[in-house]
Amino acid sequence: MDKEKIMQGVRMILEGVGEDLEREGLVKTPERVAKMYEELLWGVDINPADVIQAMFMEEHEEMIVVKDIPFYSICEHHLIPFLGKAHVAYIPGPEGQITGISKLARVVDVLSKRLQVQERITTEVADTLVKALRPRGVLVVIEAEHLCMSMRGVKKPGTLTITSAVRGTFHTNAASRAEAMSLIRQKS
Repeated sequence: MDKEKIMQGVRMILEGVGEDLEREGLVKTPERVAKMYEELLWGVDINPADVIQAMFMEEHEEMIVVKDIPFYSICEHHLIPFLGKAHVAYIPGPEGQITGISKLARVVDVLSKRLQVQERITTEVADTLVKALRPRGVLVVIEAEHLCMSMRGVKKPGTLTITSAVRGTFHTNAASRAEAMSLIRQKS
């Protein structure tokens, strides 16, 4: 990440909106913003499949669901955050290959820590799990509030966007899909 270019860009934005770059509160803003983008976008060059290194062979043929995985990302259209929860379900494949449940949350983290759109994160999480685990099925549901819609434009705070990606048996078997959705909707 080129922090100096980010700092130059922030200076230009501040000048563009009519701010005084020498004002006490803004002197270090370009540096702070560059550090912030480094923190918020650390997933840019990371292959999400690499975080699923820990895999185990188990004779487990039933559904595994990790729900309410908090995440935030930066909308690539407006450079404003969107945040919400991801829900991930999978059924191990015939080889019984599973991963540590924290790895599912890590995949969401890696993919959300780059300029994104919600639809792409949803698809990429599902495709990463299919590639890495070769499961019978994967279901990913993401619910998020987009601040580009809450703070600007139509200005509808609290509005949620829900996306899903369905692979394998969750796509072909309505009962499996319904069971996964029921577990996701279940209140804790």
